Amino acid sequence: MIDVESDGSIPGPQDYSMVCFGAVLVDRNFTFKKTFYGETAPISKNWDPEALAISGFTREQHETFEDPFDTMTAFKEWVLTNNEARRPIFMADNNGYDYMFMHWYFEHFLGHKQDPFGWSSRNLNDIYHGLDGDMWSSFKKLRRTRHDHNPVNDAMGNAEAFQYMVQKMGLKI
Repeated sequence: MIDVESDGSIPGPQDYSMVCFGAVLVDRNFTFKKTFYGETAPISKNWDPEALAISGFTREQHETFEDPFDTMTAFKEWVLTNNEARRPIFMADNNGYDYMFMHWYFEHFLGHKQDPFGWSSRNLNDIYHGLDGDMWSSFKKLRRTRHDHNPVNDAMGNAEAFQYMVQKMGLKI
């Protein structure tokens, strides 16, 4: 389960930068003991103050973060080391946004086909809609960890909601 914070709407050297991200390993026992937190220095001179403010960091702090190559290399290693068997599955609350940034960073900084999640992702909210039978329902009430834009906490809350979907709503994994 992954959550991304950025300083704008889309990634790229002419656009915006990922600020930080968090991941929680969802294993079959739902222990949630393995987490990853990464910060990435800006890749663009562009930034939206309102978007950056959500992360809780200033531009000056963001400029001191790790080189994106190093962060993405460490994260790829963490994913592959902690993967239980099959290809890892990227899952997020808003996978269109989170996956867009993560996949772009993997491709741009590590090279073609270096994203350990491949070319696809899962949207947690869509999974809940299918289980609940209501396109307008929201899984967010299932989170136990408060959503505070710390990406590890946000990913943890989403992992907890996913656990509920499996254990209480019958989602097969």
